[in-house]
Amino acid sequence: MGGEVSIEELANRTGEPVEQLRQWRSLGLIGAEGTTGFGREDVERAGLVQLFVRRGISLEAIRRAAGVGVLDRFAAAVSPAGTERPYSLPEAAEILGLDLDLLRRVWTASGFLQQSEMVSEEDLEGLRLFKAAAAAGFPEEALMQFVRVYSDALGRVAEVEARLFQFYVHEGLKAEGLSGSELRAASHAAGDRAKALVEPAVLFFHRKAWEQAIREIAVMQVAQEAGLLKMGDVPGQLQAAIVFVDLCSFTPMTDASGDIAAAQVLGRFSELVREAAGRWDGRTVKQIGDAFMLVFPDPRAAVASALEIEDRTAAEPQFPASRGGVHWGSVLYREGDYVGSTVNIASRLVAEAARHQVLVTAEVSKEARGLAEVDFVPLGKRQLKGLTDELELFEARPRAAETTEKAIDPVCGIELSPAEVAARLALEGKERVFCSEECLRRFVAAPERYRS
Repeated sequence: MGGEVSIEELANRTGEPVEQLRQWRSLGLIGAEGTTGFGREDVERAGLVQLFVRRGISLEAIRRAAGVGVLDRFAAAVSPAGTERPYSLPEAAEILGLDLDLLRRVWTASGFLQQSEMVSEEDLEGLRLFKAAAAAGFPEEALMQFVRVYSDALGRVAEVEARLFQFYVHEGLKAEGLSGSELRAASHAAGDRAKALVEPAVLFFHRKAWEQAIREIAVMQVAQEAGLLKMGDVPGQLQAAIVFVDLCSFTPMTDASGDIAAAQVLGRFSELVREAAGRWDGRTVKQIGDAFMLVFPDPRAAVASALEIEDRTAAEPQFPASRGGVHWGSVLYREGDYVGSTVNIASRLVAEAARHQVLVTAEVSKEARGLAEVDFVPLGKRQLKGLTDELELFEARPRAAETTEKAIDPVCGIELSPAEVAARLALEGKERVFCSEECLRRFVAAPERYRS
């Protein structure tokens, strides 16, 4: 491998000045002893050095890491397999028979441009998939959606693989007392075992998700042919029920209880939301903090799921209250997401909802009437933030709901049954209850902050 790349070519590929590369070589960061040139692995080593420097790591610290094999190990992990030379994007476009502008758009949309403009033989094989997809009838608009969704989704998959290995396996080995070469050997061995699981796991989850997606497409086609479903005038336009749910007082709870406790609450809420959505043929579209966006094929399922989420969340001990918003209408499916006014209205509804409340629009109330043991209580017209016209709103309310009186900690917003109260304080003729001594201390220090 050594000697096949000149220092000028290395500078061209990395964007690093020749003099800087010479300094890095003198420190042993790139290049191999006994050679005048560089190997392709040095492109990756130089890229890592650039990243380290950008993150504020000194060259001396990088030199020490290189001395114990860190650069070699990570450069080997990201270097393309094989010994072939890389290709420029124009060369790749010519080899593949693809339009260069299209290839650049694919490369940029995927996020690869921030890594390199050089294409390996392995990359060429992957890029041939886009040529095959175009030949199968996918227009450029659909191809670009493929690129962005696959890149975002699998980028998240790769990140969780790498970070969870670091947090739980590598750091776990350190906690067991391993260090130095022993730690590196054990971590490397564990990494090899974990890497062998990656592609089978991706294929397994993709297969299960594909089965579910195909079932939904089957329903869509049969419903359309039966006259039960009308498709839109543009590709990706369809009718759907959108649900937003979140936790009340999550921000003050995080401030009072700390990130770790908040993450535990959020993890449990995520379990409740995903279980309830799946039970009613819904799907989690995205999660941002404590807020979840869900999509359902019909309003009845959406309302039933939102009420189940509320009911199960309310039953959790020492937990914040949840709330939800549901709207039904036309949406546009774009890049694995749903966009349009229906989505905007649902998101405004959850912001309008009070604790334990599920707000729905008139469209949902009409389509979901007859849902067993659910009343739609009229709330009149309201002006929602960002919307021009007032909307007629309803509260979806279970008829036989059992209400358990719970007090609210004024500091963190957590709801408490009598047995869960850790501290009490009488002030101005009113008793306040708290989940912990810390919340009591915060209240006593600044009661005016929590009067609302």
